[in-house]
Amino acid sequence: MASNPYFNQPLTPTRPRMFNSTLAKVVWTLVPIVTLGLAAAVPFVVAAVKGVVKPWLAVGYVVGEIVIIGVAMAISPSPDDSNPFAGFLLVLLIITAATHTALLDNEKIAIGK
Repeated sequence: MASNPYFNQPLTPTRPRMFNSTLAKVVWTLVPIVTLGLAAAVPFVVAAVKGVVKPWLAVGYVVGEIVIIGVAMAISPSPDDSNPFAGFLLVLLIITAATHTALLDNEKIAIGK
């Protein structure tokens, strides 16, 4: 009896993965933290190129990063300014991007996938 390749295939195609290992997940999650939010959108652009998430999610992160950093710079343009709101915005961007990057391969989350 000849083997039919269709019987051995999964019923639904598997979704591409962002991380190949735990180390890769840790490194990608550290990108927004280490760059202080300046590269917060990079993991999402890479995930969109890999087909892990839809392109609109990556575009949203790029636009959001530009807006948040632009607003933070407009609020506190000089280094000696003591307004805490700009720092709060940047910390919020870093935490949000790092958390969402860690959740890119989570099967329970379907938004943008």
